Amino acid sequence: MFDLGTSFLAAKERDPDATAIVDGDVRLTYRQWYRRISTVAAWLKASGLSRGDHVVTALRNRWEAATIHWACQFLGLIVTPVNWRAKAEEIEFFVRDSDARLLVVEAVSREAGAGPAADLGIALVDLDVTAEFVEEDIAAPDVTPEADPDDWSLMLYTSGTTGNPKGVPRRHHAERASAIAHVAQNTYRRGERTLGVMPLYHTMGVRSLLSMSLVGGTFVCLPRFDAATALGLIEAERLTCLYLVPTLYHDLLHHPQFGKTDIGSVKYLGFAGASMTDGLLAALQEAFRPKLFVNHYGSSEIYTFTINQDAPAKPGSAGRAALNQRIRVARLGLGDPEATTAPGEEGEIVASLAGDEAFEGYWRRPDADAKALRGGWYFTGDSGYFDADGDLFVTGRVDDMIITGGENVSPVEIESCLSLHPDVLEVAVAGLPDERWGRIVAAFVIARSDVTAETLDAHCRRSGLANFKRPRRYVFLEELPKSPVGKLLRRKLVAGHYHEIGSGSRARQADNQEIRSS
Repeated sequence: MFDLGTSFLAAKERDPDATAIVDGDVRLTYRQWYRRISTVAAWLKASGLSRGDHVVTALRNRWEAATIHWACQFLGLIVTPVNWRAKAEEIEFFVRDSDARLLVVEAVSREAGAGPAADLGIALVDLDVTAEFVEEDIAAPDVTPEADPDDWSLMLYTSGTTGNPKGVPRRHHAERASAIAHVAQNTYRRGERTLGVMPLYHTMGVRSLLSMSLVGGTFVCLPRFDAATALGLIEAERLTCLYLVPTLYHDLLHHPQFGKTDIGSVKYLGFAGASMTDGLLAALQEAFRPKLFVNHYGSSEIYTFTINQDAPAKPGSAGRAALNQRIRVARLGLGDPEATTAPGEEGEIVASLAGDEAFEGYWRRPDADAKALRGGWYFTGDSGYFDADGDLFVTGRVDDMIITGGENVSPVEIESCLSLHPDVLEVAVAGLPDERWGRIVAAFVIARSDVTAETLDAHCRRSGLANFKRPRRYVFLEELPKSPVGKLLRRKLVAGHYHEIGSGSRARQADNQEIRSS
């Protein structure tokens, strides 16, 4: 069983002259990159770090960040990447919680990192100041693997809606198994070229990085997402595969330069991190006509839950259990993985902890373990159901379920319905408090034109959407609240943290007051 350092050595030996990483003017082959990794590893060792120490990084997707990631794998250090936008108090939490011995920042995270590093007495490295950290001409021995497959590889922090984030430590063997599964499930071949824009503090970014090394592929860095720049890289670097959250696909597709960009090199599309609406799915299929279009459903804790390798053929379906996984849907509220639902019955999605990609528990959070880990299964907090064919449909977060008039309503189903209206650019659905119904279904819409609530309600009626699921309120926005990686922040809609536009019929509650029935 390989550790990740040995895995990279194997990649360097297989394809020494293949382009491994691109970042602006920086273009390194696997042979050249290995030398840079060796330099960084030597610096880390000289700094007094030893196997099992945490290195917190607050970096964008630049080649130095990827180099540090690999150097830590060789040395058995636990790379702990965090959002480069994090505030000082957040970085202090990450450093303190992980017992980190080194914090690495760049210009954009310098101010937030300086205080916590000084207060906690740990070393601080600023990549935009300390150039020798990765200098090519510094003599350093070739680094050799010092970690075992059972050593910790990295620790990601989940972004909870309340309380402090939870650390998710993952071992080398689980990380490598996840990367191998990613290659297999996306049918990558030798020499693929991917856009490295999903952050390296996010499981999707890490998987893109590791999977490219397994196939002698190229990781093309994009430090911060910009649709125009991304389109330019797709064309100039002849990228073959994209693995993005739906929001980024949306932004690419609707950018004025999209129609002028040569996207013919892209053969594989994959998405994860959120559900994709039927409208966006169809538009991407038409625009790219990929060989494979994968809906990947997973998490930081267990990389892959399910895979649908032909997402347009069955919109909304997350497919079936992935190579390293078993999946069930458990009855809501019981916490029992053996109490499963019938086909078509909604429940909480649970995943086996025996799979090769699974984590073993949260970092120093027995309370979180007790809530999520039961009977050898991980309770995802996601709601969903199996259809009659045995395919999984993810309907949202258990906490996002809208209970209106005693009926359970999934936001995802309504979002997909509304996304098919030609005047809807983006849409999100949430439940708002209501004295009579408990909660009402509300649709938050970014419109292409001056569409009205009445028009959208008529569309829902024609679509066959059940009466109790139809939105009772439409709110028109300039933009939807999203996280730095493009995930919809539904809780901000519920809390009223949005800026409504328009007036009159566009902002009025739709006239949907007839008696509800299914």
